[in-house]
Amino acid sequence: MELPARICCTESFVTVRQYTKGNNRNMKSGQLLMQLKDGKAFTKREQLVLLYRLSMPAVLAQITSIIMQYIDAAMVGSLGAEPSASIGLMASSTWLFGGTCGAVASGFSIQAAQSIGGGKREQARSIMRQSVLSAVLVSFILTVVGALISGPLPVWLGGAPNLQKDASCYFLIFAISLPFIQMNRLAGSMFQCAGDMRTPGILNILMCIEDVVFNMLFIFPTQTVSLGGAVFRIPGAGLGVMGAALGTALSQLVTAVLMMGILCLRSETFRLKRGESWKPEKDCIRKAVCLAVPIGWENVMMCGAMVATTRVVAPLGAVAIAANSFAITAESLCYMPGYGIGDAAATLTGQSIGAGRYELSRRFARMAVWLGIGVMAATGAAMFFAAPFMMSLLSPDPEIQRLGVEVLRIEVFAEPMYAASIVVSGALRGAGDTLIPSMMNFASLWFVRLPLAIFLSARMGLRGAWIAMCLELCFRGGIFLIRLYREKWISGMSVEKGQA
Repeated sequence: MELPARICCTESFVTVRQYTKGNNRNMKSGQLLMQLKDGKAFTKREQLVLLYRLSMPAVLAQITSIIMQYIDAAMVGSLGAEPSASIGLMASSTWLFGGTCGAVASGFSIQAAQSIGGGKREQARSIMRQSVLSAVLVSFILTVVGALISGPLPVWLGGAPNLQKDASCYFLIFAISLPFIQMNRLAGSMFQCAGDMRTPGILNILMCIEDVVFNMLFIFPTQTVSLGGAVFRIPGAGLGVMGAALGTALSQLVTAVLMMGILCLRSETFRLKRGESWKPEKDCIRKAVCLAVPIGWENVMMCGAMVATTRVVAPLGAVAIAANSFAITAESLCYMPGYGIGDAAATLTGQSIGAGRYELSRRFARMAVWLGIGVMAATGAAMFFAAPFMMSLLSPDPEIQRLGVEVLRIEVFAEPMYAASIVVSGALRGAGDTLIPSMMNFASLWFVRLPLAIFLSARMGLRGAWIAMCLELCFRGGIFLIRLYREKWISGMSVEKGQA
């Protein structure tokens, strides 16, 4: 439990130091983005530098998000297999609702990125205002739906009776926190589409630290800790699973206030000005719906497949459910860098297309994909050897640890192709190509992973479900690479003339 907290503090110090130290680096990134908007030439080295500088803060933000999951899992894991399994049972459902929040944010941030690339800052601010109104409405609807289904949901997922009460309580608190999650996703997407990856990165790292503190206060009872001969009494509510949900919800609330405050009051691009209209604009809302619906549908289909997979795993017992949940959390440290690079790719392809620089958008997309494949191949190799240590952090149960290590080492072989699907999807999203990728994800999950998982898990248990996942991710990466290199995502746009 101590190691994740120490990692968070170290990353926070390094990132804040880099943020305050390097005005020259910040100006260089800003100059490169202006170079993109002004139609000036880019060398391959300048492309790589810009991609790297936009990716790194996003990667840190993604890793921080996963460390929060490590914190929750490790703290609850110390309570035993059943509390861990009750949270693991709800994981796919929380992804479904959280992903819908992400789809709403993407529907507006794609438009904002293209407006910024075209030098239309007033239009970008208008899009941000429209996004806030829409996000408030959607998150309220999601909260009501989540609260209504929180009671029967663990039963629908096939959870054992001894898991259902904690699981239901955990999901109810998560549902109540959805407006905060939505504001975090929205503000983070707006910062990123403007090329500012550091602000959301730093705030997400602070959220990680907050999560540690709140979880300690809510999960465990009051305890006495000895440190360097001194004895400290740490107050605690002893709420267990409920405490984990409350801790995460409060950290989301604090970060949402900070994130939206900086976006609306301090951001150079999106800072609010007096007299600007908040009246809904049909054209902006319509475009957001056209962009967000495929992403939202993709999320529903993907998470629906995850829910179905949870239903497949649930009858295997509490140990299998807990091992599956912990292994997913452990593996996420490998693929979160891919999502960070994908976010940078979305920003660069979106701004390039907004500036009319279509050839440059191709080059950014391809470079980002191969960078992501290289990074995730390296993290996958590291995970193979670190799997026992990672699982020991998450659960003290030897049986859960053993099974978790086995399935983690199966997944290592899928990481490079998983990177391809993640980063290509980000690049295509920045270009406004959301429908076809969503259909590809749907087909891969429902017609490849799920049938394989049902077939193999019946014969090999949890190992079979993870072999199915590995095979499906390799297939998905392959079809996304085909989509990227056939370049139908950019067809209909004029091929860029002149320098790129």
